[in-house]
Amino acid sequence: MDNTRFIFISGGVVSGLGKGITAASLGLLLKSRGFRVSPIKCDMYVNLDAGTMNPTIHGEVFVTDDGLEADQDLGHYERFLNQDVGRSNYVTTGQIYNAIIRKERELYYDGKCVEVVPHVPEEIISRMYEAADGAEFCIVELGGTVGEYQSEVFLEATRILSKRLPGRTVHIHVSYFPYLDNLGELKSKPTQLSIRKLNECGILPDFVVARSARAVDTPRFTTLCQNSNLEPDQIIFCPDIGSVYQVPLRLEDQHFAQKLLRRLGVEVVPQPRLSEWQERVERLLAPDTPTVRVGIVAKYHAVGDYSLSDAYVSVVESLHHVAAATGVRTEIEWLDAEALTGLESAEEQLQGLDGIIIPQGWGSRGAEGKIVAIQYAREHRVPYLGLCYGMQMAVIEFARHVVGLAGANSEEVDAETLHPVIHVMPDQIEALRQKRYGGSIRVGAYPCRTATDSLLRRLYGAPEISERHRHRYEFNNEYRTQCERAGLVFSGQSPNGQLVEAIELPDHPFFLGVQYHPEYKSRFEAPHPLFVGFVNACRAGSNGVPGGG
Repeated sequence: MDNTRFIFISGGVVSGLGKGITAASLGLLLKSRGFRVSPIKCDMYVNLDAGTMNPTIHGEVFVTDDGLEADQDLGHYERFLNQDVGRSNYVTTGQIYNAIIRKERELYYDGKCVEVVPHVPEEIISRMYEAADGAEFCIVELGGTVGEYQSEVFLEATRILSKRLPGRTVHIHVSYFPYLDNLGELKSKPTQLSIRKLNECGILPDFVVARSARAVDTPRFTTLCQNSNLEPDQIIFCPDIGSVYQVPLRLEDQHFAQKLLRRLGVEVVPQPRLSEWQERVERLLAPDTPTVRVGIVAKYHAVGDYSLSDAYVSVVESLHHVAAATGVRTEIEWLDAEALTGLESAEEQLQGLDGIIIPQGWGSRGAEGKIVAIQYAREHRVPYLGLCYGMQMAVIEFARHVVGLAGANSEEVDAETLHPVIHVMPDQIEALRQKRYGGSIRVGAYPCRTATDSLLRRLYGAPEISERHRHRYEFNNEYRTQCERAGLVFSGQSPNGQLVEAIELPDHPFFLGVQYHPEYKSRFEAPHPLFVGFVNACRAGSNGVPGGG
């Protein structure tokens, strides 16, 4: 801990600029030089975690092995660094105040008045120290945008820590340069004002990462330096590019890691181990590569007049990981589950797809459309991958149309269904009755046994695996015998045999549903085997060759 360096990353002008990608990319550049890196995301929300946040508004909830429901940036950390993160790597305002109030009740402060300053910044600093344990570099990403009221105590914490650890901290400000079509130029003024706001908090950034739709030109570059007390080598350019996985290479081209190390007084290691990363990026972006068309039937991607994929970012990135490893690119078509009103509409919207994915979801909205899509995939022998809710909907479709259980459903969708093939987990009944929604579901890593001679076993190549979960409904074992007799294979189960973890159809090119979330464990340098198998089956089908994963 005595040698740990802290790298703070704040954002300016607008949110969604890629602070998380910047943090993950810097982490990769440092790790590729042999340093131990630990990232931490600080969210300004009063929520205790991200579990109850609306994915359409906030984006995907990412789940770690230790059961943390966190911001999607933790997924970027894992995908770039190829290492697990957990509870110590995520902090919210709610967690900070919750801890302070608990300590006050326990007389931790010896009867002193508990105040926002210094107690809140000190609690934040303690969490930074916890995340930094055992690391040579701790990268602290500050959510939100400089100038927002709720971010001030976090900025104060970074100011205090910078004063406390002279020479061992660096502040990076990621800011936006808007391009005005009517003027035909980029504007640096918003970034100047953002830096000025940062200065008011007692912080002078060591580096500015300039985000823009196009490269920042010399006049804007010069103006920013003059008005923000910056030298040219303190500005790092990061215009929009084809893939987030190019970002570390762009930063490396500008010697960002070397500049950072010099500023921190660390001996510069000039040659990072990035050759494999470079090769994968080249495969991912190579022109004229084989392409498969995959439909993702979802309900969380529409926001007003816009369609956003952040609610399913881990699924999207998992497909990119396969492309980077195999050279087979996935063209994603987003399909609104509520627009699939029957097999006729499914025929119209789904024909020509090489594969179909139904990702995670909650509630009843769009459920019938997803069932229609699954029926289409089963009957037309289109490769299908169901993730969590997608597995549950596949069981319902099979129960209705193959087993013959009319009206079969999930208790989550229809509490009065005569055939609850998906029902609430027994230990969740009381939690729901008491309206304990946050922090109460089955979440985190659990073991799963794979059945011999199953597709699941072939894809993993192991009799037992560990995967991450996030659910409170499960397959109802009262219907197991009926489903098995009709041809459904339960290829993954909990070690005690009580929880169905995976289902598949052996006479289908690729039909697999899993109760867990494999997308959370896919990495850029280690794509998940289920996604590799799915894309291979899509590719085989698109070539007119019988698939099989």
